[in-house]
Amino acid sequence: MNRHTSYCFRIFVLLGACLLAVGCATTGGGGPMIPSDGARQPMSTKPAVGVPQQRAKIHTELGALYLLENRLAVAMEEARLASQFDPSYAPAYNLLALIHMQLGENKIAEEHFGSALRLAPGDPEVFNNYGWFLCQTGREKQGMEYFSAAAKNPLYPTPSKPHTNAGLCAIQMKDYKRAETELLVAIRLDGANTLALFWLADAVYRQGRYPEARQWVAQLEQSLELPAEASWLALRIERRLGNRDGEARFTARLKRVFPTAPETLKMLQGDYE
Repeated sequence: MNRHTSYCFRIFVLLGACLLAVGCATTGGGGPMIPSDGARQPMSTKPAVGVPQQRAKIHTELGALYLLENRLAVAMEEARLASQFDPSYAPAYNLLALIHMQLGENKIAEEHFGSALRLAPGDPEVFNNYGWFLCQTGREKQGMEYFSAAAKNPLYPTPSKPHTNAGLCAIQMKDYKRAETELLVAIRLDGANTLALFWLADAVYRQGRYPEARQWVAQLEQSLELPAEASWLALRIERRLGNRDGEARFTARLKRVFPTAPETLKMLQGDYE
């Protein structure tokens, strides 16, 4: 996977990655087992009960907004306040885990994910985020199991997210065919999922199906102004297809709009792969 994915793409993955806990016991292999005692509604979507939980919910939601803005210190403070108001409120620990994950503090992140999973067994949001954490810490196959459980929960309102994250995790494993399958499902569930569109184009490109990859990029371009990594992918597709006009178009875009992007540097160095 491209290490230089744009911030907007990364934050989408971070917040949409994993929240499906369905009852958890720990195993010697590390990480909770995925329970099979029925689907549960995400706690974050439930009305808060009582003043402590109401305050915890408000601070958790504020913290998530700060995380989106990459204001990690403020997000951390909001998450800590939430956990103090209601120590049993699982979304607060899920948020703490995401923040520590963003900071690269994986041991602390895993501890908070464990708390969230114990407090909210069956929560698909927690499974989705924990699955992404596992994928990013060398446990891709285990992470895929959590994505699958999250996506299968009929009470999860955004099943496109775990399918998207499963697709990205599969790309990381270089299993491009599975990535394609997962990302196609994600797009079927949410046609506006631009993250899935981009990585589907990437997965198809990696399989050498360049005309099809071009079609997915064209669909993506209808939805947004292509960021640097999407422009870079488009350039390489046109180059593979021998379309000099198309290659020149995206070359000019990278130089004009993203002069300091890592993708532009690679292009200037002639490193097209």
